[in-house]
Amino acid sequence: MVANMDPHKIVKHPLSTEKSIRLMESENKLVFVVSGASTKREIKKAIEDMFKVEVDDVNTFVSQDGEKRAYVKFSAKNPAIDIATNLGLM
Repeated sequence: MVANMDPHKIVKHPLSTEKSIRLMESENKLVFVVSGASTKREIKKAIEDMFKVEVDDVNTFVSQDGEKRAYVKFSAKNPAIDIATNLGLM
């Protein structure tokens, strides 16, 4: 694990697709494109530090073109729609 790595180097940008909007509304999740070398633990800490929220779970997926995506489930007290609004996705 990389100690004190800049969260902005781990989390590149949020993904705004139909699927990600549906996940936000139904499961309180947001999808981010992340560094290919980052671990789930590093992604969770980076998201919590960047947005001052609690993260329940992180799942990762590497797309066919090699882009690593993190599906981040937020705790019930941190609605994903609020975070998306702050990011300008909504």
